[in-house]
Amino acid sequence: MKSSKRSFLATLGLCALSVCLSQAVSAQTALDGITKSKTVKIGIPTDYPPYGFVGLDMKPQGLDIDMANLVAAKLGVKAELVPVASANRIPYLQTKKIDLIISTLGKNEERMKILNFSHAYAPYYQAVFAPKSLTIKSFADLAGKTVATARGAMEDEMLVKLAPKETEIKRFEDQAATTAAYVSGQTQAIAASVSVIGVVNQKQPQLNTEFKLLLRDSPCFIGVDKGEDALLAKVNAIVAAAKADGTLNKMSQKWLKRDTGDLPL
Repeated sequence: MKSSKRSFLATLGLCALSVCLSQAVSAQTALDGITKSKTVKIGIPTDYPPYGFVGLDMKPQGLDIDMANLVAAKLGVKAELVPVASANRIPYLQTKKIDLIISTLGKNEERMKILNFSHAYAPYYQAVFAPKSLTIKSFADLAGKTVATARGAMEDEMLVKLAPKETEIKRFEDQAATTAAYVSGQTQAIAASVSVIGVVNQKQPQLNTEFKLLLRDSPCFIGVDKGEDALLAKVNAIVAAAKADGTLNKMSQKWLKRDTGDLPL
């Protein structure tokens, strides 16, 4: 029995060593593969304007697509853009279907357990939006104005805290109803995410809807698989350089109509 136990423990030890060696060998597999194939596979959104959507030429465009192309160019390889959704983008990364996620990815503690995050490259935010013709420069200017918001959403909570009591907050049961109310003129302004307004501006450009007041910033990060430290370092260097030379701010101005603000490293 003692001999069998020693044999079992020895086998366990060899398995553990094998796993450790395997992890060490695979730590730079993604970057090696990118360099060898001269292609980086990047998960991008195609139904989430202004970050990623299909243009009239049927090609992906948007802030995340510009960022993906920038990363590929700085790595000196071709970008293979892979459309992803919120539900499959992390599984795609973990199963090596893509090398990076550039798809409005936010950072939280749960996600940090299963993947690594680059420096932030763009803002994602909730705000008050309204037609360009409507002057709103501070929350005080919301007094006497009607603002649509989804009942119980973060925007609703923030409005209650920041808007004066004279603001008429009109609450709707979901985002679709909230957006419809604003588009149809039932309210003068809307509290929503920048992606919602991206769709509004795409479908209702005559409204000239623009950013007015910030409710909350939630930056976007590039997702890198655990263990891919060399690739993460390369990506971070690219993001840091683009931040320093103003490239990130130009992208933000182009697609979001606002500066990046103080993006975290």
